[in-house]
Parts: sequence; structure tokens; C-alpha cells
Amino acid sequence: MGFAIQDGESMVLIGDSITDCGRRGAEAPFGNGYVKLFIDLVTARHPERNIRFTNMGIGGNKVTDLRDRWEDDVIRHKPDWLSVKIGINDLHSYVRDAQTGVGVDHFRSTYSEILERAKTALSCRLILIDPFYISTDRSGQSWRSRVLDALPAYIEVVHELAQAYDARLIQTHDLFSEQLRYRDPGRFCPEPVHPNLSGHMVIANALYDVLDE
Repeated sequence: MGFAIQDGESMVLIGDSITDCGRRGAEAPFGNGYVKLFIDLVTARHPERNIRFTNMGIGGNKVTDLRDRWEDDVIRHKPDWLSVKIGINDLHSYVRDAQTGVGVDHFRSTYSEILERAKTALSCRLILIDPFYISTDRSGQSWRSRVLDALPAYIEVVHELAQAYDARLIQTHDLFSEQLRYRDPGRFCPEPVHPNLSGHMVIANALYDVLDE
């Protein structure tokens, strides 16, 4: 059937620093991460399609931050397609402090709230990108191993919501886990959260593929 986003349609991509990637500064307007690479892939393969892309990533954001800016940064743009990449900062906040952080239940309820608002106000089509952590540390003695232990519950929430809201799903943690069977984590990320160009290409390619019907 071909690429799903049609000529004249629009897409908002929202999330945390992995989506942001400098889009509010020197790398405006798309950043220098997976969003820009994805747009370049679409442009190269479908020059005949005039698609309006908007990057609304902000570094450090949790799902609660997305909720607080949802009206301005999503609803106002009236996108036909909406991609959401969120979760690792929520997880980090909870591992640091279970009393004040965004636990799994809070993550689920808030994420569901913003998706419901998008579907009700816009009837847009959704793409959910699950959180990832590029590490193989299962020592049980480190921050990295604690994050990896907590991560599956947050990933499960994203998968549940993708099914509930008929969203296309990108399983980035599984994609990187497969890569780490053959390559060192440093090939994709100088530390487990923020990918280098190769890591962003993995995400961009997956985002293109999920839309190539």
C-alpha cells in the first residue's frame, strides 16, 4: 500500500531530549537526531509528498510535562499523525525517589489521559515509541542495572496503550537489545540514554518502517 503519510498531511513528534536533539537551538527546527533522520528518509524516498513535520521534543520531559503542554504543543497544531516518545525520565525519577517520581501507575494514567485528549480532539493517528536503555549491566549493584530492572514495566504500559488506542508501536528497547547481541553499547550511545548518530538511525529507520505499509 505504500507509505502511510499522504501528501498534504502533517505530523507532530513529541517527547524528551531524544526527540528534542537541539531543535530549539543551533539544530532548529528538527534537531539532529532521529526526527531529522526520519524526515530526511521520507524526503529522499517520497519527493512528491508535501508533509509538514513539527518537532516538539523538550529535554528532561516526563509524561507529566507533556500533559502540561499538550494543548499548545499538540492540539494547537492539529496533526494528522502524532508520534510520542516518552518514559525514560519518568522511570529515572521513580528510581531516584519512589515518593516523588512518576511510578508505573502514574505513568499509565497520565499517558492514557493525553492520548485520549488527542484522539478526542483530533482523531489523529498515533505512533508510540517505547523507552529504551542501551546497557547490558545486569550486575544488580549499579544504577544502570536498577534502571534495566525497572524498565520492563514502563515498556509494558506503552505496549498496552498502543493496543488500547490502535497506535502503531515501535519497540526500540528490543531493537537495541538485538543490536547489542552483536555490538558494544558504545557503538550506539556514549551513555545508555542519549544515542549517537548510529543509535538515532536505528530509531529513524524503525519509524519509517512502521509507516511503510
